[in-house]
Parts: sequence; C-alpha cells; structure tokens
Amino acid sequence: MSEHSKVGTVGLVLHPRKPVDDSVAAILAATGGQPVRVVARERDRDRLPDGVGTVADDRFAEDVDGIIALGGDGTILGAMRLVVGRPVPILGVNHGNLGFLAEVSPPELPAALARLAAGDFTIERHAGLAANAGPAELATGFGFNDVVLARTGRSGAVSVDLSVNDVRFGYYRADAVIVATPTGSTAYNHAAGGPILSPSSDAVVITPVAPMAGIARSVVLGAGDRVSFAVAPDSAPIAVDVDGTAGAILHPGDRITTTLRRDAGEIVRFSAAEHASRSRVKLSLLDLPLRPDQLLELIPPEMRQRAHEAIAGLDT
Repeated sequence: MSEHSKVGTVGLVLHPRKPVDDSVAAILAATGGQPVRVVARERDRDRLPDGVGTVADDRFAEDVDGIIALGGDGTILGAMRLVVGRPVPILGVNHGNLGFLAEVSPPELPAALARLAAGDFTIERHAGLAANAGPAELATGFGFNDVVLARTGRSGAVSVDLSVNDVRFGYYRADAVIVATPTGSTAYNHAAGGPILSPSSDAVVITPVAPMAGIARSVVLGAGDRVSFAVAPDSAPIAVDVDGTAGAILHPGDRITTTLRRDAGEIVRFSAAEHASRSRVKLSLLDLPLRPDQLLELIPPEMRQRAHEAIAGLDT
C-alpha cells in the first residue's frame, strides 16, 4: 500500500482496559458516509458501538488495509505484531503514558483523520526482531522493541554464551540480557544504561542488566548479524520475554537466535520532526528526579491548569 492510497477497511486495536469510546466515536464520525469499513477483532465485540463490525481474530490481519491503535506503546506494538506478515500503516493514538510511538493524542484525532483522508502523511518503517528458540517454542516469536533473557527468580544468574554469525563472541553473566531494536533502545535498554539508537539506523544493541562477569557493556551490531545465545551449564532457568510478553523458559543447553528484519512495521507520521522533538522531551522527563505531577510545582499558577491537562498523558 502506498502512503497516499485510500484505505478500504480500517481495523481498530483497543487498549485491553482503558476506555477509548470517545476516540472510536471520532473515527466513526470521520468515516461516516465514506467508502470505509471500520472493524475490530471479535474479542472486543462487547466494547464496540454500532457502526463497528467484527471479524474473527485470526482473519483480522488479512482483512484490514490500515490500523488505528488506541492505547499506549504496548497496544501499538501489539498491532504491529498482528500484521507482521503483511505490514499495513498503523496510526497510534496515545491513551497510554509517555507514548514514544504515538504521535496523536485523543483531542488531536479528528484533525489527524482529516489529514489521513487527504493523504497528508508519510510512513515511518520499523525493523523487528525474529526470535527462534528451536524446540523451546516461543509463544511470541517476533518483537519490535526487544527480546529479553531474564532469570526467573531472585537466585542465580543468566549465564549465556554469545555468538555472532556463528562466531563465538564472549559470554554474559547477569540478571538479564536485552537485545533491542532502534525502536526498543528507548525502553528497557535505556533504563539499563544502554545507548539510544537512531530510528534510521540498521542496528541492534545488546545490553546486560547488572552484569557480574563476562561482557559488561552494551554491544551494537549490524542489521545483518545473526545473534545467538547458548544457555551455559551454570545458568539459572531463563525466562524469554518478547516485547514484554512471556515467550518461553530456557534451560542449560538451549539456544535462542535473533535476526533483525527490516521494514517489518509501518507507522503513520504527520510530522517526523515534531514527533522526534516530543520524544526528546519525554526522554528528558525520564531522567528527572521528579514524578510528572511534581513538575506542576515548578509552573506558575496561571499556567497550571493547562499544564495539568497536558501532563495527564504522562502520569503513571
């Protein structure tokens, strides 16, 4: 689908808990009288108003020409995973917290839909990580943020041998090991002290969490590198998480391999520069020793009401 072609069937992916009724109503108002079908997955039937059709969960990815994801980054990542086999444009509407992937807030949605209908947008392409653990089948085998190897309890450590393109590279002994995409470099990788990768870079970053021995710093590798971890005999059981979703438990002797797949996801962008600027502000907020609501104390009283409304989306 080209970035200016018309969308025939729009799929909605809803946050599993947060109310998104106002945004759904805005979408229906914008598509009323237009040759556009609005659908959602069968699992969300009880949360949908008249005017939104449903399709079987296993047919959703085949039926939609584009997706509007109503939620936080987790909802947008889930939408991207749904259509990884045939990427379609996804518009993220931030009903979550910081929302690094979403460019549009609920009050901005009507104007965004008008620009979408006019073809006034671009597509930002995202790479993802395909993971394969062999006989230890993963519940989720593809992630757009990261693949994390973490110990399952408080005792022991993750002990794995790293190979890159089948060449032995070194080993990790740590609480966890993160393999992150450029998109995911601002998530757990950043919290663990890893570097932020440019969204335009073809790279992955591996960062240990609380390293005890072996490689103690982040390693940045190219997009074409095949990254493998062999679980060492002295390792505790390892829980594999893909984009925060439990994948499998690995034991000594098991192996997991990740490869980066370019252009695996498509995000709608109206202003890449403005989105990048907002993301830099959000990253700086993460480094402040204040909770978001405490920032209000630094703002003059006459501006606090506006600030309170703006910061509501940042409040955890």
